[in-house]
Amino acid sequence: MDLGLGGKAAIVTGASRGIGLAIARRLATEGGRVLLVARSAPALEAAAAALPCAVAHAADLRAPDAAPRIVEDAAARFGRIDLLVNCAGATQRGDFLELGDEAWADGYALKLFGAVRLTRAAWPRLKAVGGAVVNIGGVGGRVASADFAIGGSVNAALMNLTKALADRGVADGVRVNCVNPGSIRTDRLSGRIRALGRERGLDDATAARTLAVETGVARFGEPEEIAAVVAFLASEQAAYMQGAILDADGGWVRAV
Repeated sequence: MDLGLGGKAAIVTGASRGIGLAIARRLATEGGRVLLVARSAPALEAAAAALPCAVAHAADLRAPDAAPRIVEDAAARFGRIDLLVNCAGATQRGDFLELGDEAWADGYALKLFGAVRLTRAAWPRLKAVGGAVVNIGGVGGRVASADFAIGGSVNAALMNLTKALADRGVADGVRVNCVNPGSIRTDRLSGRIRALGRERGLDDATAARTLAVETGVARFGEPEEIAAVVAFLASEQAAYMQGAILDADGGWVRAV
């Protein structure tokens, strides 16, 4: 199915690896022009070089002046901005009593405030073309976990931000939606599997099966599966989706 994304201009953050890179690849495959944003310049440039109509913009979204620079670069290169995907921002997992203010401030600065600043900077250009924003949260914002207090609260805040911006978007003609990935096969998940294996004396394969069972899912998801959801939300096929929060989690969240 042609999603009609050919020629559309997108900004994708967290695009040097994992879910963000998969999203950038999918949009490029659909014929979109993509500005890949992440902190790691070498990895980002390599990723962009492998995609058609893609360029790299290395930036640290924790810096207050990063967002306007990113938007200016995208507008100068593409002449318009049709889509913003806020995907950057891994947060530190660990014991609540051992995580200090610095860890909390870093988690919010990158994932939440990075999304706030970049959306605010891009909004006038998105409004001009009837564009869209897709925020990548996480099911940790719905399912609380003692060792994921930072990430869970940031993701919950991002969901609320999505609803607030969607309310503004009704009047401005900008669609804003959110995707909550579950356990997706990224480097981060691989790290969790190895840590569980060390803790319980399991090999990687057994640790992976154990983690899936404890999560209550049949399997882990693939980054490309999240990218497919984002591509749909970016397209006119999702023209009536506004303020939606989609859990792409293999059935992990069972609450209404």
